[in-house]
Amino acid sequence: MASYFRQVPNLEYISRVPNAKISDYDTVKNLFKRVKLSDDVYQDLTYFTKYQIKGEDRPDNVANDVYDDPTLDWLILLANNIVHVQYEWPMNNLSFHNYLIEKYGSESQIESVHHYETKQVIASDGKTTILPKGLEVPEKRYDYRKKLIDGTTNSTYKQEVPYFIEYYDTDLATEVLKTGITSAITNYMYEERLQEKKRNIFILKPEYMNVIFTDISTLMKYKKGSTQFVSETLTRGENIRLYQ
Repeated sequence: MASYFRQVPNLEYISRVPNAKISDYDTVKNLFKRVKLSDDVYQDLTYFTKYQIKGEDRPDNVANDVYDDPTLDWLILLANNIVHVQYEWPMNNLSFHNYLIEKYGSESQIESVHHYETKQVIASDGKTTILPKGLEVPEKRYDYRKKLIDGTTNSTYKQEVPYFIEYYDTDLATEVLKTGITSAITNYMYEERLQEKKRNIFILKPEYMNVIFTDISTLMKYKKGSTQFVSETLTRGENIRLYQ
């Protein structure tokens, strides 16, 4: 079952061909008929193995690498519940650049600051984490102390200063003030991280492929009960021209 579209059932759609009769239909693939793996399969990790997309590989490249069959690209997408490949699959370099320009407007804006993140702060014992790395924080925070970081008097007791933390260090038996503990994350860095996350996908193990193929073949079939039902592989759309 290499071809996904061979399993997609047909739909008889009212013909829009010039001079077509009111009762004429064209048979097309019902692209609205879509299946997904059952929750039981998704939740059973024994069906899958982790995979990291390399470079500018497309789904067909991955399918060829894993299954020796590029036409099983749909199985790669199905295993990860990917519907919109353009947005849910890592972009190639050109597409990524065009996306950034469209979203941010210019090269300079791409390199503008998106947000700030913390650097790791360790206590003097060398092992106690006071502040983990990677927390999103504001560029500045209010300092309510009488004396500011730069030594000046805080007349209002509420001055906005570069982000800092203050903590009690047990080994030093004193309060410690830490500044310079944030890093600027640009729009480019932020978007690149999102792209990198998309590289980590799951691959259905080859030994379970026939189980999935059987499920899909069953799910793709139409069921009796509708006036539009013709057969398990064919349904007929409503002829709206009869009411015009």
